[in-house]
Amino acid sequence: MKTLSTDVVVVGGGATGAGILRDLAMRGFHAILLERADIAQGTSGRFHGLLHSGGRYVVSDPHSATECAEENVIMRRVHADAVEETGGLFVVTPEDSLDFSDKFLQGAKDTHVPCEEISIAQALKMEPRLNPGIKRAFAVEDGAVDGWRMCWGLIESARALGSLALTYHKVTRIVSDNGAVSAVICHNERTGEDLHIDCRAVINAAGPWAGQVASMAGAHGVDVVPGRGIMVAMNHRLSHRVINRCIHPADGDIIVPAHTVSIIGTTDKAVENPDFLEIEHDEVLQMLDAGEVLIPGFKKSRAIHVWAGARPLVKDSRVSASDTRHMSRGMAIIDHAERDGIAGMFTIAGGKLTTYRLMAKNVVDALMEHWGEDRPCITDTEAVPSAQGKPTHRNSDRLAKVEKTRDHDSVICECELVTRSMIEDQLRAQPEANLDDVRRQTRLGMGPCQGTFCALRAAGIMHEVYRRNLDDGNAADTHKIDQAADRSSTMLRLFTTNRFDGVFALLYGEQMREAALNQWILQGTLDIDHLPAPSARAKQDTGDLALLHGRPHPPKTSVVSPQPAAVASSANLEGEN
Repeated sequence: MKTLSTDVVVVGGGATGAGILRDLAMRGFHAILLERADIAQGTSGRFHGLLHSGGRYVVSDPHSATECAEENVIMRRVHADAVEETGGLFVVTPEDSLDFSDKFLQGAKDTHVPCEEISIAQALKMEPRLNPGIKRAFAVEDGAVDGWRMCWGLIESARALGSLALTYHKVTRIVSDNGAVSAVICHNERTGEDLHIDCRAVINAAGPWAGQVASMAGAHGVDVVPGRGIMVAMNHRLSHRVINRCIHPADGDIIVPAHTVSIIGTTDKAVENPDFLEIEHDEVLQMLDAGEVLIPGFKKSRAIHVWAGARPLVKDSRVSASDTRHMSRGMAIIDHAERDGIAGMFTIAGGKLTTYRLMAKNVVDALMEHWGEDRPCITDTEAVPSAQGKPTHRNSDRLAKVEKTRDHDSVICECELVTRSMIEDQLRAQPEANLDDVRRQTRLGMGPCQGTFCALRAAGIMHEVYRRNLDDGNAADTHKIDQAADRSSTMLRLFTTNRFDGVFALLYGEQMREAALNQWILQGTLDIDHLPAPSARAKQDTGDLALLHGRPHPPKTSVVSPQPAAVASSANLEGEN
């Protein structure tokens, strides 16, 4: 078994874990982050993309509102390449009572959340598609944030300072000696090898999986309740700004313009298992109906993808264990030395993506206190390297680049203007990546066609690169040719299955026609339904949870997969918008 040594092992590659890794690195410590899948493949990549102004919580959770407002300002400065400063509106629709709006305005004042009431005429001028029957409107400092770009910016920054981030490494055991953590053992899902990491401390930032990770150290009963919510992406931006209903937090009360789409969310239901989250048709209809209240005609727009995520909510004794809607969004830090007699082990859960930096600071501060160290946090003062002088990407920016390079750099994904060089760059940076790993970095296949055209092209590029990496001068090696074809076919089928998984719950009316067209294209081009079954080696190369470990129940039948049990991936971990 290979052995490494570090100061701190961070478990979880979402926003909080990545933030902790960077915080530790900037304080001069060496740390290793372990993530069982890809960076931001869980909760941090499966939300509506909202950078909170704090307005949503000024009445229901004032402390969280203030934290969001303060961190919002820092996020804009530190993650300029991941944040779009859209601004936002809270509006009282014709279906809402005016009573709450007075509480909202006072709550914003009390929690120091920037908020300005504007006239109905101003609001409609700013957002012409807004419901003309709105009764009141407030401008706030909401924004849109790309969770993947943000988290990778943190990872890149930490790596530049000497720390490590190991993806597709699943923690299997946390070792303690004489009442203190001493090591973490993890399993490389792609190679099958185990890794032993000696350490002085472990910070558990596994989100809705935090209870499972804590139990590996013998710390049982860490009550993190996964709150499942669904989001629906529409095929273009229906508003310039984030649009919120001015009501107590409810289902389907936010519309966020994100890159080329608009996202509406979300529901909130307690679930036992944060993996393999189900999406119900009636929930989708509920989201579309809710969108119609804010923007008339919303339901006539084309819905292109639906996905589910799980919030890591700390069990709240004030509400029912199943009432995730009313659980606090505040953070909770557990020092397992005090709770379980395991020194050097900390768990952090709760919070919001907007407050990830504060969560990281607080838990690292707790570790500093435990060690008797005095190294201040400076993550609020220095932008991540990738963000320095760079705005978040817009398709218009990509279009300008494509216009200059189209003669020698072909466009692979027309919807999101992803070029061949962008895919090749990602495969150089991550030679073991699957197509969904590439998607999270480039937005490949996330437009209206949902990968119908670009998936085949991208798989071809991946195959070419992989064959080139395998080539030792014997290009006619039959075994290597078969191995590359097996791997590329598995990657392609996995990607198209994942894309369809996010369309399945939308199959009605014209959307059904579109799905049928996509199916015919994939079948007619490569007869994808009848590709050979993937080998064990090819499955392992994907790192996919369901391919490697199976699902707890049979998945829905995919129109692009005759053997869904063999190729369908985890609905939670691979179905983002």
